[in-house]
Amino acid sequence: MNFENRLRCLEDLKTLGYEVGTGCLVGLPEQTTESLANDILFFKSINADMVGIGPFISNPNTPLKDEKNGDFYLALKVMALTRIMLPDINIPATTAMETLNPNGRIIALQSGANVVMPNITSSGYREKYEIYPNKICMNEKPEDCRLCIENKIKSIGRTISTKRGYRGNR
Repeated sequence: MNFENRLRCLEDLKTLGYEVGTGCLVGLPEQTTESLANDILFFKSINADMVGIGPFISNPNTPLKDEKNGDFYLALKVMALTRIMLPDINIPATTAMETLNPNGRIIALQSGANVVMPNITSSGYREKYEIYPNKICMNEKPEDCRLCIENKIKSIGRTISTKRGYRGNR
């Protein structure tokens, strides 16, 4: 799809009452700080409800296999600036952050993220969704993954909401 059509799809979804999400990978080849700043301005211009921000992690089974991974700390900066620009949106602390840094999701939660997505995919299917190598939680049972992230969240003094995760808490 071209950019204009993708943007129209997001606008259509908003018109229908859906929350919309977008995001960026930080550290893609030829990406600049200006393009990242433009991404943040784009998130603001469409009033996104959820923005996923994470470091690019190369995958040996893709054309970008020889590219270096994105910078963890630059991804945090993009996340923090996005939080300042859009204070009430959902920003996930992604598994990619923890794949590059053992405390990545906790650091992300302390840098602007407010949502986690535990891996609850059944163990037999997880390898079919390996979007990058060394993804965390690949060998854990779903209930162990949930307990692990709950304990991490509590370790930084945060509470886990039992409400739906809508931006407006509809």
